Amino acid sequence: MKKFMLVTFVAIFGLLWIVMPIRKDQTAHAQDKTTRDFVQLNKTREFVSRNTTIDFVPPTVFQAAGPNVASIQSSVDAFRAELGDPNGNNPGPLATGRREINWDGAGGVDTSTTPPVTPFNVFLNTRGSQFTTPGIGLSQAPASGGPQGGLAVLFNNPSYATIFRPFSNLRLFTPVGSNITNALFFLPGFNGTVPATVRGFGAVFTDVDQPDGSGPGKKQGNRRASTLITFFDADGQLLFSSFVPASPGDGSQTFFGVIYKDARIARVRITTGDVAPGPDDDGQNDIVMMDDFIYGEPQALP
Repeated sequence: MKKFMLVTFVAIFGLLWIVMPIRKDQTAHAQDKTTRDFVQLNKTREFVSRNTTIDFVPPTVFQAAGPNVASIQSSVDAFRAELGDPNGNNPGPLATGRREINWDGAGGVDTSTTPPVTPFNVFLNTRGSQFTTPGIGLSQAPASGGPQGGLAVLFNNPSYATIFRPFSNLRLFTPVGSNITNALFFLPGFNGTVPATVRGFGAVFTDVDQPDGSGPGKKQGNRRASTLITFFDADGQLLFSSFVPASPGDGSQTFFGVIYKDARIARVRITTGDVAPGPDDDGQNDIVMMDDFIYGEPQALP
């Protein structure tokens, strides 16, 4: 009996001797993993803290997309109503209201294609906005027709005559030699001498095919996003950035805008499509044009 107990004790002790180092190794491994996870979490928190301001305030977002103007009309109207009554070309300072640019000229009957220029100062004095691009310049043009032939001739691509449709007839707005447009704001009536901020900005786009997100396959509407709006304050700090919604199919309409409770937007950067206009709009390239810009009444910087 004693011999049996002794053998049993030795066997158990031997088993514990074998198991304990394994558990020790497992514990050490778990501790190492916890340490790595903690370090990674701290790195993530550090990244977030470097790229997000403590006083971040989310704006109210208005967005819609669909095959035609009716698809976005209610969202555009709600955005307008939230900003207030239109101030037209009245000089500032004005405490409330909104400004709009539809690129169409008096009565919406202008079919001319304007030469690309940057800065684009057509509305600098009357509506307090200036537009620039790192490309050749910015142009107003119908999809086709008019004395200069519209977008189809401007970009030497006949397909542009049918794939882009305006929200408000007849002309669209586009950078040439780039897909980047920058907007700056000034007090209307002062010829760009008084920098300003606005509390909201929204834009209409046509033919945004690529959505926010990606997925399998090569179908349009199932690839990475192509069109982005980024908002900055007077110090150049990022306020908000978002891809705009897409609606596959030629001539689709998209609206995206944001509104804050106070005038804090000093600059807007718009990325239209994933390549500068010129190539065909196909499975490789998403070409996008802009239409109406709507923004809050510019308020002079202190």
